[in-house]
Amino acid sequence: MHVLAFSVTVFAVSALAGFLGSLTGLGGGVIITPVLTLLLGVDLHYAMGASLVSVIATSSGAASAYVKEGLSNIRVGMLLEIATTLGAIAGAHLIRVVPVSALAVIFGGVLLYSAWHSFQQHSERPATVSDPLAVRLRLDSTYPDGDRHVPYHVRRVKTGFGLMFGAGLLSGLLGIGSGAMKVIAMDQAMCIPFKVSTTTSNFMIGVTAAASAGIYLSRGYIAPGLAMPVMLGVLAGSLGGARHLMAAGIRPLRLVFSAVIGLLAVEMIYNGISGGL
Repeated sequence: MHVLAFSVTVFAVSALAGFLGSLTGLGGGVIITPVLTLLLGVDLHYAMGASLVSVIATSSGAASAYVKEGLSNIRVGMLLEIATTLGAIAGAHLIRVVPVSALAVIFGGVLLYSAWHSFQQHSERPATVSDPLAVRLRLDSTYPDGDRHVPYHVRRVKTGFGLMFGAGLLSGLLGIGSGAMKVIAMDQAMCIPFKVSTTTSNFMIGVTAAASAGIYLSRGYIAPGLAMPVMLGVLAGSLGGARHLMAAGIRPLRLVFSAVIGLLAVEMIYNGISGGL
């Protein structure tokens, strides 16, 4: 394929991934890597490096808006970023040790998990009692809901911190933001409202990705000719998705997104087991 045609194709695919990822809350990075690898024949390591760059760009753009609106819990995010950053650095150092076939199988499993998470209905279950550690660190806060601010308490801080290390490990190992894992840890383990969990996760994933991107860059896994159209495409798609977020029917989009990444997951696992990568 000609270089220009390849770049345009990568940009278009990345824009679609960013659009769907913005609407579903999972980000475009989770679909970029399997598409580049399976459909366009890009080496898995270079695809993961390009995905990391796109995660940094999109997170930086969206996080500022959520912080301005008062949705993100900055204190929780800064605390948990310690764990995700350490995990991301550890995961990035493992990419030379773990075989490509094993990476593909692990990535397929993460995609299946993300598909399941996107398919689920989310309900608010605010905690009524704070964790003593959360009180000491002043993690409890409020979030805007129309004309009022809803208070919430943070639970099981130590459990959430441990889960965040695992999320960071997957992020560095697979070149993704691992937003679904972060949201699950905050929503289910720490009892943080889902709206706050998703926006705080978006605030965190850029830092997590940046921690491992330097290692990918030092090992030559970030190719500017590939990373640039991926970054621009995902960024453009994410901005478009954000504009249509309020008017779109989110449930049908989640179903479509779950089906697409579920199929990609099966293909990734199959190619990893059969040695097709």
